[in-house]
Amino acid sequence: MRQYIGTKIVSAQPMTRAEYNAYRGWELPANEDGADAGYLVEYHDGGKPNDDRHAGYISWSPAEQFERANVAFDAADGQAPHQIRVVAERADLDARAERLRSFIMGDTFASLPLDEQRRLYRQNMLMGELSSVLGERIAAF
Repeated sequence: MRQYIGTKIVSAQPMTRAEYNAYRGWELPANEDGADAGYLVEYHDGGKPNDDRHAGYISWSPAEQFERANVAFDAADGQAPHQIRVVAERADLDARAERLRSFIMGDTFASLPLDEQRRLYRQNMLMGELSSVLGERIAAF
């Protein structure tokens, strides 16, 4: 099976599995835990709407998987789509940079060859520079 990395901008609101099923007018299957934390997720850039209350396709995602795959960001009202994407790109970049910094502080990093450590330090520095440039662009909006 092929692997994929998602890059969609979605809207989401916290909702348990039972709440989502009730929202959709469905019965919760007997073998599912209705107390599972999760999110109602709405996809805006693809997929035919499947609920009259939403403009995009909606689904439910368990909280752990959703939070691992998505980074929250705040876009100002009235921002153009390309501006929203810049804000989202910076939020994603900053989250990845934080994970890299945490990795650099760990034991696995210390066991890597020196050349690989240098590349990761350089990557960290470049990610910081890119975040600064994106921040300048956002400030100019």
